[in-house]
Amino acid sequence: MPLRYVNSPVGLLRLSGTDAALHEVRLVGEPGPEEDPVALSLGEQELKAYFAGTLREFTVPTQPLGTEFQRTVWAALKTIPYGEVRTYGQVAAMIGKPKAARAVGQAVGANPCLILIPCHRVVAANGIGGFSSGLEVKRQLLALENPTYSAAHPPLRM
Repeated sequence: MPLRYVNSPVGLLRLSGTDAALHEVRLVGEPGPEEDPVALSLGEQELKAYFAGTLREFTVPTQPLGTEFQRTVWAALKTIPYGEVRTYGQVAAMIGKPKAARAVGQAVGANPCLILIPCHRVVAANGIGGFSSGLEVKRQLLALENPTYSAAHPPLRM
């Protein structure tokens, strides 16, 4: 699958996808060879604008590979507004499965499109929760979107 690399404040991001959509955005240590499908170019532009503070909503198409349940959770994450957070339980309720908070947490952790599908906006009911790229990266992303964010008292909004 074609790849592109983007330097960001949280580290080197590897984007993979096709002309039609991005399939994955991951933090990586070293760059490799690149190709230039349309979605990768748009993804790079939008991520740079996001980190510059000039973009709040991504328009680049994503097509993450996962189970139907995971894709349902990831679609719900895209509805969480910039600068806000939801708990795993709130996301479970959003998808009509209020008792599935743990399963939601697993789907959030498996999100292959870091930042574009804002899994960093999902927190535990009693704190920051986990993050596949590390809690410091999660804190940086939350602070970028909402400088008043506090892991002890996240700004939960519905």
